[in-house]
Amino acid sequence: MFESTAAMDARRGDSVIATLDIDAAINAHERWKDRLMDYLEGRSTVGLDPALVRRTDHSVVGRWLHGEGGEVLGDQPVFPVLMARYQYFHEQAAVLVELAQQGEWDRAVQVLNGRYRHGSSQVVWLLKELQRGLVRSLAKKGR
Repeated sequence: MFESTAAMDARRGDSVIATLDIDAAINAHERWKDRLMDYLEGRSTVGLDPALVRRTDHSVVGRWLHGEGGEVLGDQPVFPVLMARYQYFHEQAAVLVELAQQGEWDRAVQVLNGRYRHGSSQVVWLLKELQRGLVRSLAKKGR
């Protein structure tokens, strides 16, 4: 059965919105990292709970990935990889908070400059890859 033009246009519109939401997700990820650095460097009085930091559904990006973003983009090949790397990033962020709370600054700096930054870079790269894949699929459909 063929899809109606209206249904294709609606799906294309959802995909365009998802593309915009990917930019918002990247920005939200960067803002969360800034908040974590403010906490670690003592510029914030708001505490962080490692158990909540570990949860991927607790952040703005995580709620989007587990909700609307996953519904619209979950069929993209890179999506499961993104979800796995997002979990890894949150695990590293939680370890970082735990080490900081224990006063283990040398180890915290190692995690910060190693696994945490690597995980964050992968999340951003995979979000951009998700966006590129979406743009490519929109271009193919628009022909």
